[in-house]
Amino acid sequence: MSVASLDVESVRRDFPILSHCMRGQPLVYLDSASSAQKPRAVLDAMDELYTQGYANVHRGLYELAEWATSHYEGVRDKVARFIGAADPREIVFVRNVTEGINLVAHSFVRERLGSGDEILISAMEHHANIVPWQILCEQAGAQLRVAPIDDRGEILVEEFEKLLSPRTRLVALAHVSNVLGTVNPIRELIALAREREIPILIDGAQGVPHLPVDVQELGCDFYGFTGHKLFGPTGVGVIWGRLPLLDAMPPYQSGGDMIESVRFEKTTFAPPPHKFEAGTPNIAGVIGLGAAIDYVNGLGIRNIAAWEHGLLEYATEALESIGKLRIYGKAKNKAAVLSFALDGVHPHDIGTVLDQEGVAIRAGHHCAQPLMERFGVSAMARASLSIYNTRDDVDRLVRALHKTLELFG
Repeated sequence: MSVASLDVESVRRDFPILSHCMRGQPLVYLDSASSAQKPRAVLDAMDELYTQGYANVHRGLYELAEWATSHYEGVRDKVARFIGAADPREIVFVRNVTEGINLVAHSFVRERLGSGDEILISAMEHHANIVPWQILCEQAGAQLRVAPIDDRGEILVEEFEKLLSPRTRLVALAHVSNVLGTVNPIRELIALAREREIPILIDGAQGVPHLPVDVQELGCDFYGFTGHKLFGPTGVGVIWGRLPLLDAMPPYQSGGDMIESVRFEKTTFAPPPHKFEAGTPNIAGVIGLGAAIDYVNGLGIRNIAAWEHGLLEYATEALESIGKLRIYGKAKNKAAVLSFALDGVHPHDIGTVLDQEGVAIRAGHHCAQPLMERFGVSAMARASLSIYNTRDDVDRLVRALHKTLELFG
């Protein structure tokens, strides 16, 4: 399927919510960086599980349980192929990237972190890739180091390299900034860390929905993403890790389904990935994630990326034509995310006015308060584009922004 032949109107029909109105007008949904809408294929797959094939997984020997387990584990294989993992056992199902990062923090990093050690992140990280490391550093007497970014929203690679030291125990970076849209040069940054034998984790929450990902080719040690930003359901995500690392890591949580044997005297644990998946999992969520991956593969991730890039160029030019509007994040390589401000108008007021016009955007600190501080603001408005958006959506956004300026003078 080529981009030129991509039938976006057909794609839009795949998403039932886009046929609804908001405030009496057709919905323009521009908040996919927060959570993407769901195609019918995902909704149908989850409905089929609950109405025709539901049972708990990894437990029963009856037909329903075997069917559910087979399909659940089939998604693990599908995820492995989708991100280029060497082995499905490297795919750990979690609730979201946040849980995946915490798993790595407590099961991998904690025992390697001591007084005077360091963890290196960047100035554009989501709170999910800041707070777990802060807590860990405080407990261990370690230091959280922050690689700076320039005014375009790009990591200063030379400064990043200078911060890598013999005391660095982990590097944790976003693949794509949820605020600025910056696509970080992670291959280069990973290579710099690996030269020094420093483990590196990539937060791919904003990367996987927009870009082809091959974790083996990237060379990182851990990579996480979440289902709901990839047109899948909430409550399910993935943390990928190299199998030798996962094999050596202790469990993060304990309980049913992560054991090999339990005695009052001693418990032995299942091998990865199951030793990290305690309790009954989000079965329908995993099935929905598998359907979302099928949907993305059907469209082609490169086609999605190309469509979104074209929209980004169109939207950037359109927003730059609006007086008193400033765009934050002008990296040379960026995803379809536009964060901006209007002089004299609070971002929350922008969001409220746009809502009255049927245009849904995000307004706030976007779970990135240190980044807001870097740019000297408390909040930004953000429009994030996806495969179901069109130039007409962008035009609606622009008209609503002009109305906002009229209202606030």
